[in-house]
Amino acid sequence: MGMHRDDLADFLRRSRERLSPRDVGLVEGPRRRTPGLRREEVSQLAGMSADYLMRLEQGRSPQPSIQMLAALARALRLTADERDHLYLLAGQQPPEGARAGEYLAPSMLYILDRLDSVPVQVLSDLGDLLAQNDMALALFGCVCDVAHEDRNIVLRWFTEPDVRSHFAAEEREEQARQLVADLRAAAARRGNDEASRTLVTRLRAVSPEFAALWDRHEVAVRRSHPYRLNHPDLGRIEFDCEVLATPAADQRLRVFTPPPGHADTLDLLRTLGPQHRCDAAAGQ
Repeated sequence: MGMHRDDLADFLRRSRERLSPRDVGLVEGPRRRTPGLRREEVSQLAGMSADYLMRLEQGRSPQPSIQMLAALARALRLTADERDHLYLLAGQQPPEGARAGEYLAPSMLYILDRLDSVPVQVLSDLGDLLAQNDMALALFGCVCDVAHEDRNIVLRWFTEPDVRSHFAAEEREEQARQLVADLRAAAARRGNDEASRTLVTRLRAVSPEFAALWDRHEVAVRRSHPYRLNHPDLGRIEFDCEVLATPAADQRLRVFTPPPGHADTLDLLRTLGPQHRCDAAAGQ
């Protein structure tokens, strides 16, 4: 990403001018000729030299580091959106947003309730199935379980053969590659934190196939992809999956819609209902 020096300079000047000393806990002196904070005040708050800040505001500085940008964002009391804008103008990647973990916001639960005409799931970025609506349960049955010990779709794919049997045979190899590539991207975004390291270590220990795919170091964030499933009651069915970002950095909303000409699949799923699939799986 390139640095937009003129826009960065203008944004810093205007952000500084919007603040008063009182906004940042400083004493406002009697004679202030310029609106907002002085450069010296911002530099003191950010822990940088006033000369460096002046060069930034004049569009003649080298690219600031992410540590310097973080200090400026704090000093200027920028919102999360303004902070991300600052990073992008400086040619740096904005920091990852807040994580929700296993917590599902009321707004997300409301979406699950309202989107009852199509299958919908909420997954963590590591592949933990956090919630799904009745249509998703009718589609995937107990193969996609929200029970804590069984809910990671990557782990189940590489350890439970029955999971793969629900996918078209000609697409299972590509499905495995996509799961691993997406997990690799998520682990990197997380800085290879404890949760991602634990999951990868476990997968490598139990699945030579996963270990081989992981070692290929393929990276691909899953945003939209087709699903061709072997449904035990409906036979071969097709869905398109759109992966939508949520306000939380570590959660994704997956919405499954039938391709053109296959809308009747939704009616059949609705007729079967979620309990039918669970009962069928329990009896196998």
